[in-house]
Amino acid sequence: MFSNRYIGIFPLIFVLSGCETTSEKPTPQTVITAQPSSVISQQSEAIEQVAPLAPQTLDDVWQRIRVQLSFANSSHPDVQQRIAWYLSHPNYMDEISRRAEPYLYYIVNEVEKRGLPIELALMPLIESDFDASAYSHKHASGLWQLTPAIAKHFKVHISPWYDGRQDVIDSTRAALDFMEYLYLRFDGDWYHTVAAYNLGEGRVLRAIRNNKKQGKPTDFFSLKLPKQTSQYVPKLLAAAQLLKSQKMAFPVIPNKNAIAVVPVSGSVILDNKDKWQQLESLNNGVIRFPAIIDAPHIVVPIDKQAAFKSMLASQKSNDFSQWQHYTIQSGDSLSVIAKRYAISVNQLKAFNNLTSNRIRAGSKLILPILADQEIEHKVKSGESLWKIAKHYKVSINKLKQWNNLSSDHLKIGEKLTVFLSNS
Repeated sequence: MFSNRYIGIFPLIFVLSGCETTSEKPTPQTVITAQPSSVISQQSEAIEQVAPLAPQTLDDVWQRIRVQLSFANSSHPDVQQRIAWYLSHPNYMDEISRRAEPYLYYIVNEVEKRGLPIELALMPLIESDFDASAYSHKHASGLWQLTPAIAKHFKVHISPWYDGRQDVIDSTRAALDFMEYLYLRFDGDWYHTVAAYNLGEGRVLRAIRNNKKQGKPTDFFSLKLPKQTSQYVPKLLAAAQLLKSQKMAFPVIPNKNAIAVVPVSGSVILDNKDKWQQLESLNNGVIRFPAIIDAPHIVVPIDKQAAFKSMLASQKSNDFSQWQHYTIQSGDSLSVIAKRYAISVNQLKAFNNLTSNRIRAGSKLILPILADQEIEHKVKSGESLWKIAKHYKVSINKLKQWNNLSSDHLKIGEKLTVFLSNS
């Protein structure tokens, strides 16, 4: 089912933080099997009656998930307790469906393409309540609550302007890559896989080894795990069982694509507030406005794809030297720098992807304001792009970008714009 490209790629133990729950005791075979066992109550019979329909032909994405659910129903007290919690909060799924609507079809497609259990499409519900901007105290972020270490390992782009963990495309790819790796690491046990996604593979492996040494069973429900993780798998199982049994309403989400991906070439500055407001809700990875779209793509509503392609094509590609750079001096603090430049500490932290207030002398900050020195240079006889670039200590490419030049040829008297930033 999966390629072997993930075997042995994790010499270190990575830890992900997210929601967690308690679980019961299925065998690995029960967890992985695609067909419900005969023990699974009459709820399964309803599924089998619907199952002959191709999932892609159904009108509702939740039902598309429902007819493909394969994990066994669980009577474990922790699962039943979570089911009771869901049922006592009948409006919970209304908010979940509202948040999930732009993303769920895409996520389900990606899970299906890889042949993974459809239950994994429900994990953003457990991780982030389908909040793409969610950020945990352990620095996990986005729908899938990826940590910086996991994101970096699976090549999610993070810069002062963009956090791919909050982008549905980048984060879904990385999360599913990670789960494929864990599935192989845990010999095809999906409960162990899901627990390790939440807690980190090392701690789950140690719990398994400890049980083996003591002659105890090693299924998920028999492991001694932190409370958060011991509740994590039951949360997933409870949501799946409620969807399967239809004992709780999951408001309809149309079974059709709601978003499109528009590639971005270069780092585009978008400072049109109206245009940005149309993009903001689907592009949480673009950190703030004015938007530096230092991203491989933007996500747009499917019905506005052509308009946004045209908009991006009309934007000039820029680089970060148009924005002020500041070298931290001894005695500086974020509050001192922010006050000096009449900006907020939060703006400084957001633009520089800082998670604390600690800074070091000699490090550089990018300030969320345009470079204060915008020079107009009049070309003189004998000057070239090379000479002008050397004089201002900038690159030729920057000069060409700033002035929309397609060649190196200059005319005497021509005016060039040069942006200088503090260094």
